[in-house]
Amino acid sequence: MKIKVQSIHFTADKKLLQFIEEKVDKLFQFYDSIIDSEVYLRLDKSDNAENKIAEIKINTPGKTLFAKEQCKTFEEATDVAVEALRRQITKHKEKLRGV
Repeated sequence: MKIKVQSIHFTADKKLLQFIEEKVDKLFQFYDSIIDSEVYLRLDKSDNAENKIAEIKINTPGKTLFAKEQCKTFEEATDVAVEALRRQITKHKEKLRGV
C-alpha cells in the first residue's frame, strides 16, 4: 500500500512520518484491498491547545474512506483518525458481505 504524507505549512520530522506510516499501514491488516492512502497534517491557527489536525483518506475499490481529527498532538490525532477508519473499514466489509 502506498502512503503519501503531506505536512501543510510546516516540515514534519522523520519520527512523526514513520509513526504515521506505521499506524496507517496497520489498516491493511483489516482490509487488504486498500489501494493507497493520503495523510494531511495541518496546524490550526486558533489559540486553542488542540490545534493539530490529521486528515486521512483511504482509497479502496469503489469507495473512498475519510477521517479528520483535531487533537493536541499529531500522534494523538493520527491514532484517533486511524481508529475511526478501522471502524469504517469494518462497516464497509460487512456491507460487501451482505451482513
